[in-house]
Amino acid sequence: MEKCKRKSVDPVYSMCVQPSFIIGTNNEDGSYNFAPITWVSATQGEDEGYFLVISMFGTKMTKLNVIRTGVFSANLVSKDMLSLMDYFGSKHAKDGKKDDISYGVSRGEVLDVPTLDASRWVYECEVVRSVETGDSTTFFCRIRNIQMDERLSPKDIFDIDLSVLDPVIYSGKYHSIDKVLGSIGDFCKSDRT
Repeated sequence: MEKCKRKSVDPVYSMCVQPSFIIGTNNEDGSYNFAPITWVSATQGEDEGYFLVISMFGTKMTKLNVIRTGVFSANLVSKDMLSLMDYFGSKHAKDGKKDDISYGVSRGEVLDVPTLDASRWVYECEVVRSVETGDSTTFFCRIRNIQMDERLSPKDIFDIDLSVLDPVIYSGKYHSIDKVLGSIGDFCKSDRT
C-alpha cells in the first residue's frame, strides 16, 4: 500500500461521516414532530445488546420532547427522502405544524412514537441515560424495536445491505453509498493468495 501524503491543519474541520436520520417525537399536545439529526452512532450496551447514541444541540423542540418523554423514533434517510429531510431542517416547530408537504406517518410497533412511512429502517428508542456537554445533550438509548425494509433478509447482525437502504451520509454535504465492497476478511484472503 502506498503512503498517503498528508498535511497538518488547524482542528476546525468536521469530517465526521454521519448517517442521516429524521427523529420523530411526540409534542405535548399529542401531535408529532420531526427533525433531521446526523449526530447518530451506536455503542455497546447491556446484555450483549447495543445502544443508539444521538446528540442534539440547542433548544429545538425535538430535543425538548426527547427529554420530556424519554422516547423517539430514528428514521433512516434514503436518497429519495432528501427533500423531506431538507424540509424538516428548514421548518422549525415554533413556526407551526410541519404540513406544507405531504408525507405518511404511522405509530411505532412497540413504543408510542411517530414513524415516517418512507423510511426503510426505523429504530424505536427509549432513553437510558443522557450526558450534557455545553449546549449539547447526548442520549444513550435502548433500541426497543427495529422496523426494516422487507427486501432485507440478514443472515446475522452485520449482514445489512446498505445498497437496499440507500442511506444519505452527511459530512457537511450529502453523500450516498452505491455498492457493496465485501465482508470482513475478504481482503486479507486476497492478499494471502
